[in-house]
Amino acid sequence: MVEKYTIRTDLAMEQKERFESDHVEVSGVVLEEEYDEEREIKITTVRIETENGAKMMGKPVGTYLTLEVPDMASADDGYHREISETLAGFLEKYVENEETKKEYSKEKGCSILTVGLGNREVTPDALGPYVVDQLNITRHMVQEYGRYGVEEKSRIVSAIVPGVMAQTGMETAEIVQGVVKETKPDMILVIDALAARSSKRLNRTIQISDAGIHPGAGVGNHRSVITKETMGIPVIAIGVPTVVDAATIVNDTMENFIAALETSENLKGVGVVLQGYNSAEKYELVKELIAPHLNGMFVTPKDIDETIRRISYTVSEALNLLFSGKAGESEKKEETA
Repeated sequence: MVEKYTIRTDLAMEQKERFESDHVEVSGVVLEEEYDEEREIKITTVRIETENGAKMMGKPVGTYLTLEVPDMASADDGYHREISETLAGFLEKYVENEETKKEYSKEKGCSILTVGLGNREVTPDALGPYVVDQLNITRHMVQEYGRYGVEEKSRIVSAIVPGVMAQTGMETAEIVQGVVKETKPDMILVIDALAARSSKRLNRTIQISDAGIHPGAGVGNHRSVITKETMGIPVIAIGVPTVVDAATIVNDTMENFIAALETSENLKGVGVVLQGYNSAEKYELVKELIAPHLNGMFVTPKDIDETIRRISYTVSEALNLLFSGKAGESEKKEETA
């Protein structure tokens, strides 16, 4: 049943939760959790360390760090600034880890190609393009005026919004490979909209991964991957879930229905029977019940236009802090205070 049970999600933590709910131990996968009480952010790290773990999880070997921010959809500018600083701090660790593997001259510095994946014309999929629109791009300035054209600590930034295959007739990976070949960046940073298993995580979760990205995987639309193996340089991926499978919503409703049945004297027996199904069996039952009308349908919140613009600004601010070399400065000030 484990092999047949495929939930639609891009979040590694949700894949791990699925196994835990079915009491299945996955060797080669480590889960760590911590909580930032001051900023009310739950941080979950999933490390896939072996090929066996990667096969079971359906994701490549690597580290997947997830920030769960319940109030990220709110319009509190001050709180979004805190989220940006936290995200920038974690990204700094990823980038520094790659930078330590390669020495950069002071004149050259580290060059990062930022890729905004997605379709700008489809709001739930427009996160990547919206983020790139708000970035401080510096590569052209360095080429024109030299390294002194930007701040000393800043990294060299270029960006591209490759669109989707229906718009270009090309795989996104092919376009990025061409840009990498011509501009020769030191690493790639990819931003994309994701799919989640839980509707509670929509627009409230940010995932960072050093394993690259598989565009469209969460919605069953598999495209060529953008990874270190295909690009030849490190790839760091950032994603925010903006859609959820319709079957998931029905499944969550079914869970609540079962809980209600257990409290009813007349229908308690029915609830007991359904409660005997594990998560995989319930999900497959739901998919059969809603097929073919809702099977394959994805749902997004009604205020997605405003939410995407707000979250794209939060992510872009984190990246601008990272690119300017100022990521983590607020934490350092707090430690010395």
